[in-house]
Amino acid sequence: MSYTRRSMLGSLAAVAAAQPPRPPRLKTWKPKLGVLARYSEKNLESIKQEGFAGVELTTNPKGELDFATAGDEKAEKVKASLRRLGLDLAVIQSVQNHIAPDPEARKRANGAFSRTIEFAGKLGAPFVSTTSGTMPGRPVEEQAAEIVRVYTESYFPLCQKHQVRIVWEPWAGGPNIATGPVGYEALFKAFGDSPYVGIQYDPSHLLWQMMDPIQAMRDFLNKIYAVHLKDTEILWPVLRRAGINPPNNARWWRFRLPGMGAVDWPAFFTVLMEKGYEGPMNIEHEDSFYGFPYPGDDFPEDYQTGLRVALRYLRQFVPA
Repeated sequence: MSYTRRSMLGSLAAVAAAQPPRPPRLKTWKPKLGVLARYSEKNLESIKQEGFAGVELTTNPKGELDFATAGDEKAEKVKASLRRLGLDLAVIQSVQNHIAPDPEARKRANGAFSRTIEFAGKLGAPFVSTTSGTMPGRPVEEQAAEIVRVYTESYFPLCQKHQVRIVWEPWAGGPNIATGPVGYEALFKAFGDSPYVGIQYDPSHLLWQMMDPIQAMRDFLNKIYAVHLKDTEILWPVLRRAGINPPNNARWWRFRLPGMGAVDWPAFFTVLMEKGYEGPMNIEHEDSFYGFPYPGDDFPEDYQTGLRVALRYLRQFVPA
């Protein structure tokens, strides 16, 4: 068989035409890293000094900033500090049981969270992080329906007024059914297309519950409005001997800084990059090897060391 120049060029053209089209070039991914912190001037200055671009503030009824009681003067003080340091504030955090079975406890929780939404509006923070609320022992669909009723009556008018969304962190130790796919499905089915509720995704919580945090992330990516960066270490020698309900109450898992546990961080960030996610990403430092927990509002030095360690690890995925 002989090949002419024309037939060879035709063959090459046919091969080229059979190739799949090149994927579109994605833009460089440059989200901003921040830290979940209690408010204090010292903490904000430390966060800026360490090279972070943002902060998520958590309420502290026993400390300097309680969202439920803070007014205009406190809001202006916080905003002035953020402006001076050039830090972004996208999320404030307040955990409540929004559907507590006890009427008085529910009334207090609803009032405190309503005031938190109003305070978020004063600060210009677009998200309030919380748990969904729970009525232990009730069917998940019944709980979801009650959550919808309470949020619609108590919170959504304020969300609309102050341009704030509610995001659920998957904390299984709190008053929460938004702890993973089963709870997410029940809640989003009940809420329909509401623009006021979404997820603050934290892979560490799903991992210790033995869920796949990467697949769950893909399944609910369009509802992820904020992200927590925290890892979980599984203590396999303990787990293999005692199981998930140890008779001696031995701890078989613990929270760690990103990179020191079992979360697949390359896969985690790839999902966000594919999505083009540019929302808040804050380190939630609960690593007992680096100064957690600590009293008061201000970071101790060993806690700040943990933030430095976490930032150095994360910089390989999130450019400055």
